Amino acid sequence: MNRGSATLKSTLYEIGVRNQALLSISVAYSGTTSARLKITDAGRATLLDSSVRGRDSNAALEAIFAWLDKHQYLSGLQAAGHRLVHGGARYTEPQRVTPKFLSALKKLVPLDPDHLPAAIKGIQFVARKFPKLAQVACFDTAFHGPLPTVAKMYALPRRLYDANIRRYGFHGLSFEYIVGELRKLDAKLAAGCVIIAHLGSGASIVALQNGNSTDTSMGFTPLEGLVMSARSGDVDPGLLLYLLAQKKMSVKAAAALLNKQSGLLGVSTTTGDMRALLEKAKQDPHAAEAIDLFCYRAKKYIGAYAAALGGLDALIFTGGIGERAPAIREKICSGLEFLGIRLDAAQNAADAQVISTTASRVNIRVIQTNEDLMIVQHVLSVLGQSKPKTN
Repeated sequence: MNRGSATLKSTLYEIGVRNQALLSISVAYSGTTSARLKITDAGRATLLDSSVRGRDSNAALEAIFAWLDKHQYLSGLQAAGHRLVHGGARYTEPQRVTPKFLSALKKLVPLDPDHLPAAIKGIQFVARKFPKLAQVACFDTAFHGPLPTVAKMYALPRRLYDANIRRYGFHGLSFEYIVGELRKLDAKLAAGCVIIAHLGSGASIVALQNGNSTDTSMGFTPLEGLVMSARSGDVDPGLLLYLLAQKKMSVKAAAALLNKQSGLLGVSTTTGDMRALLEKAKQDPHAAEAIDLFCYRAKKYIGAYAAALGGLDALIFTGGIGERAPAIREKICSGLEFLGIRLDAAQNAADAQVISTTASRVNIRVIQTNEDLMIVQHVLSVLGQSKPKTN
């Protein structure tokens, strides 16, 4: 179960030799009165497409479990895994859900008010419906636990760092999955200096040495770093002070500005959807500028992290944009030839697994991420078994 700020996504897995996904479940919230629930099977055939009244996430969960029960999927339900965006400084490993854990988790809500409250409600809903069902919380911040102090700290008074006001990093489940896949493909490469660009509606970049996070573009919140669909990414903190003090903007309005009205949407003035922007870029200069800014910011971070790593062996693209937008990958890599990056135009256009030329010093790859399967693996690990036992 993966609760976003305006979405709820779930996948039902059958655990066995192949850990096969049986169903994909998505809820998209629009306005204040309704949500759209869609359930598809492993072949992507639509099994249900209907509206759900209200924006309350538990109303959607009620509808989901009612459908699962009707179609006899609940009798074999053995565990539930939850993606939680923020684990603070305390949680650097997945956790078995207990009343004590939930009580501690609620204290982290100020760090992630957009996601955690709904995620907690979802955990509590499942606990009421299935009191004996094992539940496991998996944190997006956990992967970045090894960040060195120099990459964790802001140049603020030390008392704030001591109070855990620091850089945490996000997209950890995605990065962890990609590291695992790269190790299967080329263990030697995975042990080197690697940069992963997770590019989607939320976007971040991580620098890795031997598979460990050494720096990442998101910080105290998922707002720092790259240009995103509707998030601004990096801005001068003095700008925020100016908006609050001189323009009399409220904290709530400033939060909405940075998180929901900026990024690709704000620059283009029309949409935060990269596919739509690419389609209209030739006719719409604002769309073209939004794309340019997205790619320029990503290119800057790649250059900076190559310097921080002391070299670069592999560059991995993942996420919806990273996996399916050849034009964006080309634009980001263009000008990075001095790092040894050479993109193969034909391979890139085909979304091939390896998109670098044979002469490229840097191995450039496209690897499809799977946060859901990473959650499944964590659930099994926390439960201490390769296959959960039936409750």
